[in-house]
Amino acid sequence: MAEQKKTILITGCSSGIGLRCAEIMQERGWRVFATARRVEDVTILIEHGFESVQLDLDRSESIHSALDFVLQRTGGTLDGLFNNGAYGQPGAVEDLSRDNLRKQFETNLFGTAELTNAIIPVMRKQGHGRIVFNSSVLGFVVMPYRGAYNASKFALEGLADTMRLELKDSGIFISLIQPGPIESSFRKNAYLAFKQNINPENSYHKANYEAMERRLKKPGPAAPFTLPADAVADKLIHALESRQPKTRYPVTFPTHLFALLRRILPDRWLDYMLIRASGDGAR
Repeated sequence: MAEQKKTILITGCSSGIGLRCAEIMQERGWRVFATARRVEDVTILIEHGFESVQLDLDRSESIHSALDFVLQRTGGTLDGLFNNGAYGQPGAVEDLSRDNLRKQFETNLFGTAELTNAIIPVMRKQGHGRIVFNSSVLGFVVMPYRGAYNASKFALEGLADTMRLELKDSGIFISLIQPGPIESSFRKNAYLAFKQNINPENSYHKANYEAMERRLKKPGPAAPFTLPADAVADKLIHALESRQPKTRYPVTFPTHLFALLRRILPDRWLDYMLIRASGDGAR
């Protein structure tokens, strides 16, 4: 009898990291359930040969409907979950409304936590599972004009670390991937969120927003050491398939660099480096 394929659910597969990871894991023989927020993206994923279903992390009913879809097709089991779906809301903290912050956390933290919590009993019952969170270099250092995203990723790392302790000896492994600059649609989506939710004309930070907008609209890589999404997929493979997955997988030179600088530099020196690296002309 043929060996049953391992199964994985991946969020945020419309483009970029999620799509590339879905492609690579499918090539490696995994049965991939590639999800996306928009129906039109789900249609495209199906046309490209994926088992796909709509999953909007902002809506509880969508989360549980998508999971039901997956479990009905796997016979109630799931080997892996890659929590990739997220977006960035640019803007100075003082310009972010409570609603802006809430929306950022609904997608990047609350929806991700709800999906993960729904999957843990499945993995606990079967005695094994791999849960991988796609965090960021901005999950352990911060840059200006990214406060909502910084906060959501710091919170995500705290949640994942806590889960790792609580799931000890369950057979469920928790890992964090920490990308730096990666080729994706992240900047394009961040620019749309900025235009929708921030009014630069009435802001003290107007001049710096102009620099930020130029960075967000710049075609091609906007930061040095940008890597293709395959670099994240390489870490995902290890997190899913290694007998001893790591708790954290830094990706790109900036992530390694700032992890080192965070350990050895005083805060004021690190602040200076982070402001210079942000590329937004921050004061």
